[in-house]
Amino acid sequence: MTPVLSLQGISKAFEPNVPVLRDVNLQVDSGTVVCLLGPSGCGKTTLLRLIAGFEEPTEGELYIIKRPVSRPGLMVPPEKRHIGMVFQDYALFPHMTITQNIQFGLFRWPSAWRRTRLAEMLSLVGLDGMEKRYPHELSGGQQQRVALARALAPNPQLLLLDEPFSNLDVNLRRQLRDEMRAILSTAEITTVLVTHDQEEALSLADRLAVIDQGQIAQYAAPDEVLQQPSTRFVAKFLGLGHFLAGDVHPHCIATELGNIPHHADISLVNGERRVDVLVRPESVQLCGHHDGTPAQVVRSSFRGTRKLYTLRLPSGAQLCGLFSQEIALHAGEQIRVSWHPEQMVTFSGNHAQETQALEQAIAK
Repeated sequence: MTPVLSLQGISKAFEPNVPVLRDVNLQVDSGTVVCLLGPSGCGKTTLLRLIAGFEEPTEGELYIIKRPVSRPGLMVPPEKRHIGMVFQDYALFPHMTITQNIQFGLFRWPSAWRRTRLAEMLSLVGLDGMEKRYPHELSGGQQQRVALARALAPNPQLLLLDEPFSNLDVNLRRQLRDEMRAILSTAEITTVLVTHDQEEALSLADRLAVIDQGQIAQYAAPDEVLQQPSTRFVAKFLGLGHFLAGDVHPHCIATELGNIPHHADISLVNGERRVDVLVRPESVQLCGHHDGTPAQVVRSSFRGTRKLYTLRLPSGAQLCGLFSQEIALHAGEQIRVSWHPEQMVTFSGNHAQETQALEQAIAK
């Protein structure tokens, strides 16, 4: 299958010897929704701008359905790349009606085709009957849907979304995420989305490209990235988690939270005897008075319908536990916890011990 989008060795530097992106390679198949995910300053927005044609790569080549659009000596302008784009602020024309906004990119089409396409887009985004309204007469969610309809109307080969939910409140954001996923699925449009919101990325994407300091740290399906992170950065960035030091034995890994069984095929990497084990909050459980490992509650915060507790173990190492709101724990309270991971995630080295020493020093 020919990828709709292909990036080969893409690098970008705005200043000499200060690369924003380094040797990025990415293939996006037809109909796939890919999310570029990473912290602020990682280069994800720059990468989207390179795909759109707003920036020129310093090195590398970029193809849209085998057609080169960026490479040394060639820079196809944005309007000739057959892409649609929804900007962060939607960028609707305030003096135009919904009809005029959606039909903006259809000026070369016959009038009958324009009317048919308008009706299709209004139905797709659920704005039937609103075609005569102006942007200021619409809610934020409705404006976003107009922007999406305008981007999809000319039948682009590729759709780009630049943090499309950032201007919306939390409840509306969740609602529109579901609507957006349904619209993209119905339209069968290949999409590249930029966000720093992990929940947004996990709910929308078929594949995640996690970016760390200008490079793609991992490119895979969301469940694979969560369950099998390829680097420490990915493990820490996607989903809350802490590392605990572990000693590898023939049939288990010994940690401060107890001995965790492992399978021989995943136990050792290059003969490592010391590993760092990833502990996710949802895998930490409260125990009775004589079970598990003692821990002290450091602080708590709400996470939707549950509470996230930061806990300190006797060694000084910290981890998090995600418990029901019905469980009321207070800072300084002594509890006992155990750990029941669904899947073991380990990395070689002793970074967890170094982090633990730092946490102990801060606590003092």
